[in-house]
Amino acid sequence: MKKHIVRIILSLAVMVVFLLQATKLFELPLMRRLDNIFYDMQTVLTMPRGVDPRVVIVDLDEKSLAEREKGGEGRWPWPRDRLALLLDKLFEHYQIAIVGFDVVFAERDESSGIRVLEQLAQNELRGISQFRSALKQLQPQLDYDAMFASSMRNRAAVLGYAFTQDTQTTKGQLPAPVFPAGTFSGNNVSFFRFPGHTANLPELQSAAAGAGHFSIEPDSDGILRRVPMLIESTGGYYESLSLAMVRRIIGSPEIVPGYGDEPLKATDYSGLEWLQIGPLRVPVYADGVTSLIPYRGGEHSFKYVSAVDVMNARVDVAALKGKIVLVGTTAPGLLDMRATPVGAIYPGVEVHANMIAGILDGNIKQSPEYVIAFEFVALLFAGLILALLLPRLSPLRSLLLTAAVLVGAFGVNSLVFQQGNLVLPLASGLAMIAVLFAFNMTYGFFVETRGKRQITGLFGQYVPPELVDEMARNPEHFSMEGESREMSVLFSDVRGFTTISEGLDPKQLAQLMNQFLTPLTEVIYKYRGTIDKYMGDCIMAFWGAPLPDAGHARSGLLAGLEMHAALEKMNPVFKAKGWPEIRIGVGVNSGRMSVGNMGSRIRLAYTVMGDAVNLASRLESITKQYGADMIVGEETRKAVSDVVFCELDLVRVKGKDRAVRIFEPLGLQGQVEQAKLDEAEAYAEFLRLYRTQAWDESERALLDLQKMGLENYHSYLYQMYFKRIAYKRQNPPGADWDGAWTFDTK
Repeated sequence: MKKHIVRIILSLAVMVVFLLQATKLFELPLMRRLDNIFYDMQTVLTMPRGVDPRVVIVDLDEKSLAEREKGGEGRWPWPRDRLALLLDKLFEHYQIAIVGFDVVFAERDESSGIRVLEQLAQNELRGISQFRSALKQLQPQLDYDAMFASSMRNRAAVLGYAFTQDTQTTKGQLPAPVFPAGTFSGNNVSFFRFPGHTANLPELQSAAAGAGHFSIEPDSDGILRRVPMLIESTGGYYESLSLAMVRRIIGSPEIVPGYGDEPLKATDYSGLEWLQIGPLRVPVYADGVTSLIPYRGGEHSFKYVSAVDVMNARVDVAALKGKIVLVGTTAPGLLDMRATPVGAIYPGVEVHANMIAGILDGNIKQSPEYVIAFEFVALLFAGLILALLLPRLSPLRSLLLTAAVLVGAFGVNSLVFQQGNLVLPLASGLAMIAVLFAFNMTYGFFVETRGKRQITGLFGQYVPPELVDEMARNPEHFSMEGESREMSVLFSDVRGFTTISEGLDPKQLAQLMNQFLTPLTEVIYKYRGTIDKYMGDCIMAFWGAPLPDAGHARSGLLAGLEMHAALEKMNPVFKAKGWPEIRIGVGVNSGRMSVGNMGSRIRLAYTVMGDAVNLASRLESITKQYGADMIVGEETRKAVSDVVFCELDLVRVKGKDRAVRIFEPLGLQGQVEQAKLDEAEAYAEFLRLYRTQAWDESERALLDLQKMGLENYHSYLYQMYFKRIAYKRQNPPGADWDGAWTFDTK
């Protein structure tokens, strides 16, 4: 934990930045843009697609606006008598359920010439009674606005209108607001406020079944994602066209504001989360009282029919009967195209169609302000996981963990988006995860790689690369300062090296030493040993430092055995080159030693010192006295339980008063041939007789051992003991003799 504390603290600091952003204490503009991008992606990926048969768009398209001689109705605006005809066709011939106009009729229609005739009757032709009488009879046929109003009366026709920020624009008559001034005072609800409007003629407004605004404002990036369901103007609150139409379809119930939990209302949170209309609930953002547009698909997700075809009854009745109809335009010249998540050019009338279908289906996405708390908890959870775990993991595992958290975050977000119609912020979470991963990888590369380089510089010349890698993961745990540890040390030396070196020229000798030392070093590295030094033909290695090794005695012992096996493979190669065969003696001992950087100010070396080290060196030097390939000390023997040993002797080496038992390892248990085991048992009986000064019996035991020996196995050892017995007969050691043999030389 201490090793990673800096990375963890810095990672937590990154997390705090994103937590503060999530609580809106400050806002990163990039996060809003990214959330919009993710929302658009999810919208496109989860759209139901297909055509919704319930809503039909009567399109004021290019065909409808073509010149009269080409079968069209001429340029817009059409004379209102033509619109009256359109309404009559829709309700009488096609028997639609309701119609809404995504156009506004703010100016009087004077295309019939009625205003000119009225002026003539009041001025130039004022005295001609026949003219005034004829005009009076013609007025109902020439007042197209009245005709249009008459066609709307007592029918489910909903007009549209627009709000504007221009205070000087107040054309037409607004419908009665759905909420009077002061309805939302004290609730901290944020509305779009418009002082001006372009509405319909009073006589048209009074004849219509209702009216709703079609004002839609894109987000800051120019993409249309939301529609204001209520707009505030001159103190009143006015409903959208889609809301007005749905209300009319289900019986014109009142709109009831829906508020969140009471505890939230005590804060600056408005609590306004939905609008209830009869059995239907319309989720809204408190910011602007807007609803997300539930795009069904790309353009033409609803059936389009040309207005001129409707007026000429060229459309199949079944295509319109009982349908919800919107009258709007896709003609480029009428400028009702929008940029949306599902298309760069998208008809505005189809936006209202999507809203109507979404309200009826109850699938409008919602993002109430309490999602801030959800985002905070999600960021906190993911941030803590990554901040605490990434510093401890390898790059690959860090990548896998980060990928898992990313997939989890995106998966949960997508699930609640599609199944719960809930829009959760995603950008902050993904950005935080990416930043934490990038930071930890960068930190690991620039900071911890430096620690690895330091460790490599300190220990690379002593220990195998894999140990350096292990140490680099926790560099603070390793230093070259002196300390005392329980360890094992190994010495190996070439038998008769002086004779060998005299028979080779310097170049050959160098080649032989390199080819000889390399495989033995690889064996030591295999058993995770540390090379102390090369002393000519001698290798000194130890186990238990710098990396702790609870099995240091076994590792050193097995390394010694395998070094001899490696020599067996090398000698035929040496012989083929004309080089002499090589034999080595190995001494291994265990005990407490001092380890660390030792030497002078001029030169230091990472090495071990102590009595246990000196004994290992002595054990290696006496291997030739016993004809043994390897001798280990008593402490090593005690520490290894799965190796078969043969006790060779009890000795006092040069410089030591205390006698120590020395052993020759025969091999791993279960791998030593029975004949050797039998001989070792007989040899143990011989030692017992020898140490009791039973010279005759011990000598007979030696003779029996010689007879059972395997290919002169231990013959050198037996000859040595014959000589000792002869010496002891002539020089009795006394009753207090402990059976030890004292070596006067190293």
